[in-house]
Amino acid sequence: MSQVAHDSSHRGLIREPDSAQRRAQVDAIIVPSARRAAALTEAGRLAEELGCALLVLCSKHSDPQRVAESLARRTKIDAIAIDFPEAGVGKLPELETSTVLGESRLKRRTDTSAKRNLGLVLAWLAGWKRVVFLDDDIAVPDAADLERAAALLDTRDGVGLHIGGFPDNSVVCHANRETGAQQDTFIGGGALAVPSDRIDSFFPEVYNEDWFFLLGKTMLRPVGQVGEAIQKPYDPFASPERARREEFGDVLAEGLFALFDDSGRIGDADEAYWTRFLAARLALIEEIKGRIEHRGPVTVRDKQMLESLTASSGRLQFIRPQQCVGYLRAWQRDRERWRAFMAELRRRSCPRRPTVSRRSRSRSTPPGNTQQMPTPQPSAPTKAHESAVVSTTRPMLTPAMIAGANHPDRSRRT
Repeated sequence: MSQVAHDSSHRGLIREPDSAQRRAQVDAIIVPSARRAAALTEAGRLAEELGCALLVLCSKHSDPQRVAESLARRTKIDAIAIDFPEAGVGKLPELETSTVLGESRLKRRTDTSAKRNLGLVLAWLAGWKRVVFLDDDIAVPDAADLERAAALLDTRDGVGLHIGGFPDNSVVCHANRETGAQQDTFIGGGALAVPSDRIDSFFPEVYNEDWFFLLGKTMLRPVGQVGEAIQKPYDPFASPERARREEFGDVLAEGLFALFDDSGRIGDADEAYWTRFLAARLALIEEIKGRIEHRGPVTVRDKQMLESLTASSGRLQFIRPQQCVGYLRAWQRDRERWRAFMAELRRRSCPRRPTVSRRSRSRSTPPGNTQQMPTPQPSAPTKAHESAVVSTTRPMLTPAMIAGANHPDRSRRT
């Protein structure tokens, strides 16, 4: 194995398409939303143009009733908004990757991964074969690019769009680029087509969870890239806390993908490897800081960047090689848990295949035809577990289906 170091590009791991012109139906767009209803305008437009379903998993500032009211203006789409419970969805597998770090400062506290996992389950129950995960801060200028991505799923387990606009990188990688180094991006969950009828992977609760989703038992699954999506700009250096939250997941993902670039496998990531990679990571951060300090007068932007890099290196000091190995072992066990769960769900449930042609949906459904329906309690009947489903037209998902996600042993054939 060559010298362990940060790799600025993992593009060599992507299988380029023979042709980017073939298109296939997108059955649904799934959005894990935390912003206000206006942020769903783009997803609604894409769903309408493609004639596909739209599933919005809401939390924080995203309110399902307001989302439904906003989307009801688009009368040609089947849209459903679900209030994601703050305490999570009961009866989905208890994942060790969510608990192995305890309450340490390395633990990531966000519900994005859990929302996407629920989306995978509901996609199966709805009978969707090809779905696109789309973040609510992503735009896709040409809706047909999502169909081009879906067409590649016959031979790939994930197909992302090229992210234009603002680069999709971690804080450290943003700083690497802004200080003059070459720094590429990779495909990610912000705009990702997935074969939901056969995929058996899951999103762990860690930064770069989408990269982990794309992993098989020993290495990266077959993945592709086509089309273009636009990331809305944000300031990665606005708060050093962002860098702290990202560091553990960025170390794990960049460390594994550096191995893949060198023809290595997940099993090669032992404690000796992580000892070397952690040292290389610290050297990278110090090198970036050195570029900033030696390129001239330090600006306000430079100071913010330095504060974020200091936060990254500070959090890095708490990461031990054995924690990296331990997390990957927990991930491998979770991978088997999730595969077993999905296999049992598929065995006990017959997915409801959509019966309405995407090209024959009528405009006659009146806007504002919304309804709020409480779903069965996923576990103990507490306020924290209550969720709501709000639909705009004929929902492809019903409360019974969502109950099936909560209780796969009670799934009904539909």
